[in-house]
Amino acid sequence: MADDRNPQAQQMGDESMARNLAFQAEAIWPQELALFDRYDLSGALSILDLGCGTGEITRRLAERYPHASIVGVDILEGNLEIARRESAALGDRVRYEAGDAFALAFADRAFDLVVCRHMSQAVPDFPTVLDEIGRVLKSRGWVHLLSEDYAMLRMPRGARDPDRFWVGTVLPYLESIRCDGRIGRHTPPLMEERGYTDIAADYVVVDTLRVPRAVFGGILRAWRDGYVDPLAQASGRDPADVREEFDAMIASIETPPQYAVWHVPVISGRRA
Repeated sequence: MADDRNPQAQQMGDESMARNLAFQAEAIWPQELALFDRYDLSGALSILDLGCGTGEITRRLAERYPHASIVGVDILEGNLEIARRESAALGDRVRYEAGDAFALAFADRAFDLVVCRHMSQAVPDFPTVLDEIGRVLKSRGWVHLLSEDYAMLRMPRGARDPDRFWVGTVLPYLESIRCDGRIGRHTPPLMEERGYTDIAADYVVVDTLRVPRAVFGGILRAWRDGYVDPLAQASGRDPADVREEFDAMIASIETPPQYAVWHVPVISGRRA
């Protein structure tokens, strides 16, 4: 993938992102797992985990579908090295490949299920990626998309206003690198335009009642460690000020009885 199609490569390859993916999997997967029952898939399936990162979910998919052949694709070899190491016990039914989400090296209609999580907000022109997913998906196959939306994060207001931070700093930064920080709400119409059926929008609720505070706080702490500098540069703010925004939100998440919530969109559909 060309650099202009991976503008967050530095952040995605940072050690903070590996932490982020681990915390997000711990927070999200227990609620997300039941959504796969809707697809009624079993047996010797072929599954693509697109944008697999360190393989956190690839390994969970292997457990959910014990007879499936699964390939995880990511652009960053550093992530794939971790994925291969952590997945060694799964044998040859799980493999990892470096690949370009805009031009997948797979035949048409190759997969029964394509899973794409935490990637749609990280690349410009996600509709083109969605077209490529449709190309490699079998007729009547399923796509499962976790498409983040940063206007769906809500933390308590104190001396700082977290709503203004997400809408006024984070979303403009993503727009500046041609990424869509509201892609969660934009995904269902994109799928309808491409002829998918059985489209559903579900929400995993990551909050301080359902998720351990340390896990939820860990997600924000990892974002902080990876994104303070680019957010500051894009917004013209002092990096110390941006860090304080994150620290205030982390404190509110980790301090009972304060309440914080992130609604995480999961969009699914069936290829015609």
